[in-house]
Amino acid sequence: MRIVMMGTGTFAEPTFEALLSNFGGDVVGLVTQPQRDGGNKRGSTRQTGKGMANIARAAQQEPDAQARVDLNPCLRVGLLIASPESINTPEGIAALRDMRPDLMVVAAYGQILSKDVLTIPTVGTINVHASLLPKYRGAAPVAYAILNGETQTGVTIIKVTPGLDSGDMILQESLDILPDETTGELEARLAVLGARLAVEAVRKYQSGEPVIGVKQDPALVTKAPKTKKEHGLIDWSKSAEEICRHVRAMQPWPTAYTFLYSASPQIRLIVTKARLQSVPEGLLHAQPGHVIEIPGSKTRLCAVAGDWKLVELIEVQPAGKKRMMADEFLRGHRIQLFDRFGPETLP
Repeated sequence: MRIVMMGTGTFAEPTFEALLSNFGGDVVGLVTQPQRDGGNKRGSTRQTGKGMANIARAAQQEPDAQARVDLNPCLRVGLLIASPESINTPEGIAALRDMRPDLMVVAAYGQILSKDVLTIPTVGTINVHASLLPKYRGAAPVAYAILNGETQTGVTIIKVTPGLDSGDMILQESLDILPDETTGELEARLAVLGARLAVEAVRKYQSGEPVIGVKQDPALVTKAPKTKKEHGLIDWSKSAEEICRHVRAMQPWPTAYTFLYSASPQIRLIVTKARLQSVPEGLLHAQPGHVIEIPGSKTRLCAVAGDWKLVELIEVQPAGKKRMMADEFLRGHRIQLFDRFGPETLP
């Protein structure tokens, strides 16, 4: 069975490596996104890690590659690698046809596949999706699971159809979300789970038996659209718990941010770590976003949330500067009681 991998970034890399390790020369092609400047700044599925193309080139140089071909001349030593701007263009489709796939395995590829693309593999196309479908269809399922306070998520292997993540489910497995886990950290664990399930799914197809999936319940569908830079803005009217989840969900991209208003000019501040903090007495006159001094401590940066609880900013990054712990930030910035965090323009 000729297998083609389609994927980009750190979520896809474990699946690609697992396919190469388990199915060797049957993996005949890779379709991945073009390399872009600043890839590590573009969100979880854009993080480059080892690089999909680098993994493919390393596989071409394996010592036993020629031995596999000697035993079975139908196998290739070299993987075909394609990086079209769009797989749905005539050029992209032609590159995919040259690979002559029987089965395509997709993980975080970043493009919706057209009907023309889906007709190319002789057996079908499966997708490694980082959620417990039908929850969180879309580009950012891990971020939305954290943002919405889920305690569990997982990976679902589905048959790819023209609809967005709507195909029949072949395999599904859950795992717990850890209390302080960021999107990047959780996605790394899900990538390992996804790789294992992808191998199991491919073996089902290799057996020659019909692979029957379970239909998704439309009534349970929720969406997880792509996150954008503006989604990182912290809304201080939300509860402290929601704000802390927001900070974790926006890591590593687009990152949570706010603006600090004080006697000095406003500062744009990225918030990379935050936690709930106990509430001191005397907050009756504080408003959401107001900076609060913790009694007895000049090195902790806390602000009032919409539920009158406190969020402590642990690690921050002022615009144009490096990340730093809150105490380091406070050494260089004089903060007064009831200075305020908020949007770029205050009402």
